[in-house]
Amino acid sequence: MCGIVGYIGKQGAVGALIKGLRKLEYRGYDSAGVAVLDGGAMLVTKTPGKVAALSERVRAEWPAELLASARAGIAHTRWATHGLPTQSNAHPHLDETGRIALVHNGIIENYRPLRARLEAKGHHFHSETDTEVLAHLVGEFFSGDLFQAVCSALHQVEGTFGIAVFSSLEPDRIIAARRGSPIVVGMGDGETIVASDASVIVAHTHRVIFLDDNDVAVVKADSVDVRDLDNVPVNRAVAELGMDVESAEKGGYEHFMLKEIHEQPEALGNAIRGRLDFALGSAVLSGMNTSPRELAELKRVIMVGCGTSLHAGLVGEYAFEELAGVNAEVEQAAEFRYRNPILGSRDFVIAISQSGETADTLAAVREAHQKGAFVMSLCNVVGSTIARETGRGVYLHAGPEISVASTKAFTSQVAVLLMMALKLGRGRRLSREHGLELARAIESIPELVTRVLVQDDRIRALAAGCVRDEHAYFIGRGPLYPAALEGALKLKEISYIHAEGYHAAELKHGPIALLSKGTPVIALACDIPGKDKTLGNVEECRARGARIIGVVSEGDGEAAEHMDECLEIPRTHPLVTAIPAAVALQLFSYHVARLRGCEIDQPRNLAKSVTVE
Repeated sequence: MCGIVGYIGKQGAVGALIKGLRKLEYRGYDSAGVAVLDGGAMLVTKTPGKVAALSERVRAEWPAELLASARAGIAHTRWATHGLPTQSNAHPHLDETGRIALVHNGIIENYRPLRARLEAKGHHFHSETDTEVLAHLVGEFFSGDLFQAVCSALHQVEGTFGIAVFSSLEPDRIIAARRGSPIVVGMGDGETIVASDASVIVAHTHRVIFLDDNDVAVVKADSVDVRDLDNVPVNRAVAELGMDVESAEKGGYEHFMLKEIHEQPEALGNAIRGRLDFALGSAVLSGMNTSPRELAELKRVIMVGCGTSLHAGLVGEYAFEELAGVNAEVEQAAEFRYRNPILGSRDFVIAISQSGETADTLAAVREAHQKGAFVMSLCNVVGSTIARETGRGVYLHAGPEISVASTKAFTSQVAVLLMMALKLGRGRRLSREHGLELARAIESIPELVTRVLVQDDRIRALAAGCVRDEHAYFIGRGPLYPAALEGALKLKEISYIHAEGYHAAELKHGPIALLSKGTPVIALACDIPGKDKTLGNVEECRARGARIIGVVSEGDGEAAEHMDECLEIPRTHPLVTAIPAAVALQLFSYHVARLRGCEIDQPRNLAKSVTVE
């Protein structure tokens, strides 16, 4: 959620740190700060608001020669957990002596007793944060060796952390550590970069080390030494980042979200390419690392995720049950371990996370492992924690997703889940003929999405009619029900309109009381089983004066007659229909938010990767 950047090397550190923070703006934050050395003194500047405000303040307050000469420092963007988004609560935080600076992602759960203990020893605190307690704790243990001080402090804390620590007493190094919150170290030519997100690093190098939990790294300009909390060396492989600088730029689009919506044909093509077996009417997903016997013996499929990933799992639930005849469940990852789930070796747990760092989903993975389940992941970010801890899974290959509101990751997740269900189904009860039918439908997904995107003008016109509304309702059945949930989520995320998604049958069980004259209801009434029932629900809404915007299959005049306004999407296999429907709703939400003047890529209060529970 928060963002960390550390730099040590041959360039001007201030410029590298500010540029790095700008790459992290998409993550969602409320303040920013930076620390470098001015001579032998620690210099810290921080401010609420955007990186632009921090950049202006640095230029105004810091000597010009320092901007050019500083060669090391740390910086941070904060998403508030403890304390309001104020200057005093922003990172970096200093220890009692002012010689050690620290930035932190995560939550120190026992910070209150630690703070009380430090105050009893004479420490004075200037913020409400748990992070300042950690900075003071490092300072308390410091006796000439920053690495050892960090290790000693981390032995005392409970909770999650990704940290970078910098000291005026050891200016040639940065200490980085993680537990539950990602840290990646990039190794360039005479420079090393510490970050919470690889998008910061690609401008400098593609060679990276991903830290594991309880790793502590001594980072210098020309070396990285990784050890554990007990000072035992550990071997971490050097990986190559599969992204480039251009992929993290807008490329001429007004917003990242719009760019990522239009990237979906290519992203989906990457997710599907080489993974369909038309000879067998099945899918080839080597990352699952499963034998036909293992798949045949599975008793249950359980998908865990949060937000958009949860909605993707709901589409997968329909697919696994219909195609493979296996019991399928979708669990909110935050609830999974706390409800003490009943799991066994024949249960197949799929962890779904775009970032691969979602804290609640990672906790669910560990719980599933502990109980002996068969666990795999579905992630977009290569080398992410969830992908590494599951040890098996399927990458989306959707490319970087910068906008907070997920688009191409969602549709790619659904496409991959359909292929998983196809593979599992062919090993159980699905005939080759029906497998081929679905495989061909999956292969056509990029074209289906392109046919939705060319209707941008029509979708913009529909959106214009909803700009002044403050409430909206989305309804659907079958696999279009999760698409309705996702459509409502997109609209509320970026336009701040109160939007709710419902199974169409649920309207009469309470929500219909909220309808009044002109209330927009977006009805997903494509040609899938249950369409007639949905059209009946549409008539119930019309009888209450609601304004109906229909998403229907091409050429379905009967369904269109029930709507006040209509958008047609391509006909396809019922399980695949959720993808073009979701793309139409993404564009709809985007245009509503744009016409309302909202800040689309960085909606208020939200973060891209939720790395705290």
